Amino acid sequence: MRPARALIDLQALRHNYRLARRLGGGRALAVVKADAYGHGAVACARALEAEADGFAVAAIEEALELREAGITAPILLLEGFFEAAELELIDRHRLWTVVQAPWQVEAIARARLSAPLQVWVKLDSGMHRLGLSPAEFTGAWRRLRALPQVAGLVAMTHFARADELDSSRTAEQAAVFSDVLAGLDERPVASLCNSAAILGWPAVLPTPPADRDADAERSREEGGTSWARPGLMLYGANPFAGPHAGADLLRPVMTVESKLIAVRELAAGEPVGYGARYVTPMPMRIGVVAMGYADGYPQFAPDGTPVSIDGRPGRLAGRVSMDMLTVDLSGHPDATVGTPVQLWGDRVRADELARHCGTSAYELLCGLKRMPRGIRGA
Repeated sequence: MRPARALIDLQALRHNYRLARRLGGGRALAVVKADAYGHGAVACARALEAEADGFAVAAIEEALELREAGITAPILLLEGFFEAAELELIDRHRLWTVVQAPWQVEAIARARLSAPLQVWVKLDSGMHRLGLSPAEFTGAWRRLRALPQVAGLVAMTHFARADELDSSRTAEQAAVFSDVLAGLDERPVASLCNSAAILGWPAVLPTPPADRDADAERSREEGGTSWARPGLMLYGANPFAGPHAGADLLRPVMTVESKLIAVRELAAGEPVGYGARYVTPMPMRIGVVAMGYADGYPQFAPDGTPVSIDGRPGRLAGRVSMDMLTVDLSGHPDATVGTPVQLWGDRVRADELARHCGTSAYELLCGLKRMPRGIRGA
């Protein structure tokens, strides 16, 4: 069997969720969209269900996969519903839904439901992707609040640049959100923070209502006083461009590893791989690893990209092929066929690899293909 595989550490996943919940200061929806960022949505949801406050997915297909697997916890549809007919499934499977456009408000008002819905109302505070404008938000909120089809409301927004710690945009968006909510007749349950905001922007975390406020009881009934939405950090990747003290507390959940399947003894001046991008500067040993871009490893990873060879630092030497890549075995005199190579995990962090390759940890994790997954820490 081809030795390339991905190992998923569910204990690390639980650790990262607990950290997100603690730093978020309230409740936390574990974001498991895109097959839990390539980690396996069902396995991750099962691992977290005993302690997670709920889950978030992109669309109803992902929610139904979790329900069919026996997940009974709350599941939020982050993109809401795409047509009014989906409300029947949302009702049947007791899903929570985002409302991000006026037509969705009217669709709920016309719906015949077996029980009222939990609705998250999204404000476009400046990302300009999905969400009600500040001018639309208050009217939509009040209309939804008055509907018998609605059990409870959460106000939410999404930050565009929370991973840029030197940008003022996150504080500006938080101020827009705060100003719009100040125009409501209540202090609503709020949800602002994705992974980068949880780790890097504690000042924008929602302030809970005081216990004496009439809204505090409603807040508790509708799911706590605030909700965080950790995604990337659940899987142990740093969302920032450089080191960060909070991100250093995360544990990588995915380890991608393979083995050497050949060792070449080359003279100085010999080309390695497609295009002769790498030429040996001296006599050296080159190892061939069963891993390539068809597995999800970046095709254009440059020479010198870090790997871990039998637990010690190594580096890429030559262009990545569809099924193989080549590494410099200088300093690894004992490396031979069958020697393990980690491509990313606890020794080479996914975000570190992404920086070398001009991509993101999101793309690496979500782009993993072909190789089997193994589970540990279940």
